Amino acid sequence: MLSNLKVGANIVDQYIDFSDIQWDKMQKATGQTVGMTIGSVIIVFLLGLLLGLLLYETNGKETLGAKLLYSIVAFLVNIFRSVPFIILIVLIMPFTKVLVGSIIGPIAALPALIISSAPFYARLVEIGFREIDKGVIEAAEAMGASKWEIIYKVLIPESLPAIVSGLTVTTISLVGYTAMAGVIGAGGLGNLAYLDGFQRNQPAVTLVATLIILVIVFTIQFIGDRAVKRIDKR
Repeated sequence: MLSNLKVGANIVDQYIDFSDIQWDKMQKATGQTVGMTIGSVIIVFLLGLLLGLLLYETNGKETLGAKLLYSIVAFLVNIFRSVPFIILIVLIMPFTKVLVGSIIGPIAALPALIISSAPFYARLVEIGFREIDKGVIEAAEAMGASKWEIIYKVLIPESLPAIVSGLTVTTISLVGYTAMAGVIGAGGLGNLAYLDGFQRNQPAVTLVATLIILVIVFTIQFIGDRAVKRIDKR
């Protein structure tokens, strides 16, 4: 019993021994994680909004072109949304090599981050559009609004709380994806936690990296919740 307590105390000491942490590396890794998240979420927002709009506008339409477009977009969205991220990032390595010239580093992680998250966000955007009261859209059509006017004056403003809420969820998922990408050389806190924390047996590094990721996630959630409250007038 006493030996078990000593072992437990030794493990705890390893987690709170911050003397071996290189804080400059921790700061750099944090910057890489934040950079990957921001860089990818901007493109995910634009691409996901476009894909969500395509899904919404073509779903249930009777024309052959609309049916074909919906089938193609829905198929691609479902495929890339279903592939586990760690498999996807390995699967598209040749494409990443051609696109950015490398398969390691924060920039090399962006294609996988975008391809995995944009379809997920597109579905959230589509759901947001579907929740809009049909009467509002019909009223705009009755007043002679064009398709583009309905999109940027009705669809997007009316679904903006759902769009922002979905973007918050997607951004938090992206933070987790950056950690997984770090394990195979993308940099960031995931890479630091794996190389210095796990492989070099420095649990304190892993603990601090985890705590920083939690702070990032809580900050994103706080900002997203406040934004939704300010936007939602219901």
